[in-house]
Amino acid sequence: MHAINIISGISMLGVFIGSAALIIILSVFNGLEEVILSLYNNITPELKIEPRYGKTFNPRTAYFENLKKRSDLFSYTEVLQEKALVKYGDRPFIGTITGVSDGFLKNPRLDSTIINGSFTLKSGGKYMAVIGNNVQTSLGVNVHDQLTALEVYAPNRQNINSINPADEFTVKNIYPSGVFSIQEDFDNMIFTPIEFTRDLLDEPVNVSSVDLNFKAGTKILSVQDDIKKELGPKFTVQNRYEQNTLLYKILHTEKWAIFVILTFVLIIAIFNIIGSLTMLVIDKRKDIAILSSLGANPRLIQGIFFFEGMMISAVGCIAGVLAGLVFCLLQKKFGFISMGSGMTVVSAYPVAFKLSDFILVLLTVNAIAVIAAGISARLSVKGLDEIKQDL
Repeated sequence: MHAINIISGISMLGVFIGSAALIIILSVFNGLEEVILSLYNNITPELKIEPRYGKTFNPRTAYFENLKKRSDLFSYTEVLQEKALVKYGDRPFIGTITGVSDGFLKNPRLDSTIINGSFTLKSGGKYMAVIGNNVQTSLGVNVHDQLTALEVYAPNRQNINSINPADEFTVKNIYPSGVFSIQEDFDNMIFTPIEFTRDLLDEPVNVSSVDLNFKAGTKILSVQDDIKKELGPKFTVQNRYEQNTLLYKILHTEKWAIFVILTFVLIIAIFNIIGSLTMLVIDKRKDIAILSSLGANPRLIQGIFFFEGMMISAVGCIAGVLAGLVFCLLQKKFGFISMGSGMTVVSAYPVAFKLSDFILVLLTVNAIAVIAAGISARLSVKGLDEIKQDL
């Protein structure tokens, strides 16, 4: 009997640890998802309008002029973007020059992306550049050095087949004002005023995209549908999810892959219940026969052992969920598990709670426990007639 109690305790402990691990892992992934998406949302607009064919389009049309005047519009940004060679001293780098109009600076969350300097694009009548972390690392840029400028090279469209190779490029100098860090896809960018990029690319009118942000409470999907209808098939209008589809898919895939792995571990732990209940059935065979002789039907006997298996699982699951919740609350408040000194955005693992995760864990554990307890309960009435005859 002592051995049965030990095995039952081990089974309960396995359910406890598995349930707690599921809650902790899902909550951490929720926190990481919120942090990553918030970083993306610091830069990506709520709606982005791009040409379906070609790289640029002319925004000087009646529709876009009227679009600027929408009462629910928070910011309207014209963007001109192109790959370019950037040099700082004698070190080269291929980056993406992103020229933005003044509406871009209305974003109040830009400063949260800065790790050095400031997000300044114009100062004292001069154009300034805000560079990504990869650019700064590759070129060794010192944003506080006002004597060394970034040299930006772009193909010169006016000089074709020139004898002098230097004439094939337009070169513009611009001083860096800050360094931002978001994610690999963005950290190769160099933000400049759109006027600088227009001069560099010799593109006085056309833009690569128009970025739109709206006031709080605006129904983005409804606005997106309206703009699509007005612009027709020549343009694409993407919301934040559509702009970062791969990112969203990766985040969700990683989360559910970990969930499946931990669920298999939980299955192994819960199926230990079969072992403990089987030993209990063997130990109580005479008691089972007596119950049967007193009038207990097989269904009642099965129910007794089924209830015990479910009780072991339920106690372990509820205790594990509560322990996981407490652990996550402590992590959220004190951040005692660090992500390492290399992280600049968050110092400790973030956590976020979703009610659906708690419901999912409870349902998963209960579903597995029902199967395990059901298998054990069937053993309780197996060979019942022979036991009664022996008794």
